[in-house]
Amino acid sequence: MNQLSGSSQLNKLLADMNSQEGFPISVLTDTQGLTVAWAASDGMDPERQSAVVAFVQKTAVQASKQLGMASADEISVFDANGQKLVCRPFTINNNTLILAVMVANRSATYRKSTNHAIHEIRNIWKTFWK
Repeated sequence: MNQLSGSSQLNKLLADMNSQEGFPISVLTDTQGLTVAWAASDGMDPERQSAVVAFVQKTAVQASKQLGMASADEISVFDANGQKLVCRPFTINNNTLILAVMVANRSATYRKSTNHAIHEIRNIWKTFWK
């Protein structure tokens, strides 16, 4: 994997996770909604997903502040059909990033795979963007 650029490694990591877990789309964004990396099946729009992720994260930050809660470890949005958008904010070297995945089935698991992806993203980030 080290022969690929950092961006290519991040995209491959997300594509592999999607393939293994059946996620139709995953994106890695900054808090402003700028896409850092993504992997998506046909018909999915990573730019739109990134913008939505940033909006969800900003809303969660405001709600946490209003309620006196610590920052969110995870933000999930469910739809009536059982799909959910899971946003996992995390920090690397004072940069807040958000890993977001679309989980097509309400009963599908995602926590172990997103934890693994976040760990790998940190390793890749530290290698290329110290």
